[in-house]
Amino acid sequence: MKTTIQISDHFTYKKLFRFVLPSIFMMIITSIYGVIDGLFISNFVGKTPFAAINLVMPLIMILGGMGFMLGTGGTALVAKKLGEKDRDNANRYFTMVIMFAIVLGIVLSAIGIAVIRPVSRLLGATDDMIEHCVLYGRVMLCFTTFFMLQSIFHSFLAAAEKSKLGLIITLIAGCTNAALDALFIVAFKWGLVGAAVATGIGQMIGGIVPLVYFARKNSSLLKLTKTKIEIRPLLAACANGSSELLTNVASSIVSMFYNAQLMKYLGENGVSAYGVLMYVQFIFIAIEIGFTMGSAPIVAFNYGAENHAELKNVFKKSMISMGAAGVILSGLAQALAIPLAKIFVGYDAELYKLTVYAFRLFSFAFIFSGITIYSSVFFTALNNGLVSAILSFLRALVFQVLFVFVLPILFGVDGIWWAMFATEICAFIISMAFFIGMRKKYHYA
Repeated sequence: MKTTIQISDHFTYKKLFRFVLPSIFMMIITSIYGVIDGLFISNFVGKTPFAAINLVMPLIMILGGMGFMLGTGGTALVAKKLGEKDRDNANRYFTMVIMFAIVLGIVLSAIGIAVIRPVSRLLGATDDMIEHCVLYGRVMLCFTTFFMLQSIFHSFLAAAEKSKLGLIITLIAGCTNAALDALFIVAFKWGLVGAAVATGIGQMIGGIVPLVYFARKNSSLLKLTKTKIEIRPLLAACANGSSELLTNVASSIVSMFYNAQLMKYLGENGVSAYGVLMYVQFIFIAIEIGFTMGSAPIVAFNYGAENHAELKNVFKKSMISMGAAGVILSGLAQALAIPLAKIFVGYDAELYKLTVYAFRLFSFAFIFSGITIYSSVFFTALNNGLVSAILSFLRALVFQVLFVFVLPILFGVDGIWWAMFATEICAFIISMAFFIGMRKKYHYA
């Protein structure tokens, strides 16, 4: 009996879940060790440093988001080549993406370190927060290249049929980060520097270990090979993955607007409460993002192989799975609002009460998030970067900016917490319109 699942297989629900499960766990673990930083900082360093890292995080995510762009766009391009049985070009394109990411990461680190102070001021850092923002930001930005590589290999390990290896690497990186957080923050009293270094070391493990694996002779579908940089495939990968970069950039920009509105209505407590929501959201949507990243190479492979029957099969099963996941996660969020708020901000009664209330309103957004997240990555896998970018742009930027400013006018501060739910409803409607409109072109329904 064959135990190894290949992207060329016919997928039942069981086989699909088995294939994407490592990617889901990879994303959950990656999200958790980001959350661990927040837990340690909030409980052992203080409320102001916690608000400061939430304020500066958008810049870090924008720069690191280049990895998501290259990973998803490059994986779609490479998996399509694998479906076309063009193994040599698949490996060359894979190598080009990794080489480009290393160079780009170094450049972005230097730029980020140089601009962190003025950007922190621009984001609204107060005199009490500014030094915390600069300190944490500069240390984190030193690890941008590894952050990018870690994100890229999440996608490529699935395409290489080595998701289990990716899960093991991510688990080791996550455990390392958690252990070092405890050592550096609690035992050594290094504060924000300790949190940033712990996260950076975790990212180094997630970036370097897969790099070494693919550089050596291995049993996967991909390997790093001798090649030279070619502009056309790199531009294709960047254009195709631009929606994922746009999502990261837009989410970071929107976070700035959320923080600005919350500072206006609620002050530092509002920013801290929103920080808790974002940390919890990272974990919840990690399940949906992991599923989409894990299933995307299957879509790209069958699109390249022109296997329309299997493309229809995977699309149908994925849509049903993502719809069910959204409903389950929303209910789970409602049930866990109190204990999760207690873990993060239980030391401050007023902030705790605000966080529970905000999370209860915010969590309705999870109902539709599975479908809206899947829609963008699905079209990326079909190598249609334009449609994917439109969906991401509307969901991640246009709708959220609109609602975060309009709804508070109508409903006061509650409008800020409802903004994400309104966004997901609109994004769901647009996604369904594109699914229906593009079905004949790609033969997935």
